[in-house]
Amino acid sequence: MPMEIKEIEDLREVDAMDLVEESESEGYRFLRRLVDQYEDGSNRFDQQGEVLYGVFDPHGKLVAIGGLNRDPYSTKEGIGRLRRLYIAEAVRREGIGTKLLQAIIDFAKGQFSELVVRTDSASADAFYRANGFSGDVGLPDVTHRLVLEQHAAKK
Repeated sequence: MPMEIKEIEDLREVDAMDLVEESESEGYRFLRRLVDQYEDGSNRFDQQGEVLYGVFDPHGKLVAIGGLNRDPYSTKEGIGRLRRLYIAEAVRREGIGTKLLQAIIDFAKGQFSELVVRTDSASADAFYRANGFSGDVGLPDVTHRLVLEQHAAKK
């Protein structure tokens, strides 16, 4: 059975702790924030245009996660922000991240005119650039941007 990308409608019903612990062992705290903010209700990916996806292995184990919010840092309308994208080390370099990102982009079309993300990881920088994002966009709290109309025209 292949990996399955599914919308996570309630993160409290998904066992994300293995991913959280793995990400923390790599020095990342953003998945812990994902769980904490979901628990306290400050970000449940439940506003108009928002979504949270998980990638599950054939045994139902969560191996990747990523979401889309309305950009809380932008005053412009139509800006979506990629949030909390993480792929388990055991399944990296298998195309799962690209498929998850594409699912988020596909969902964002018609909801947002562009997507932004902030990362300080060299591997994430390479990943986003390889998937059509431009870097060094000169915006505060943004390292990469994808204009969706241009992205749709490339296909």
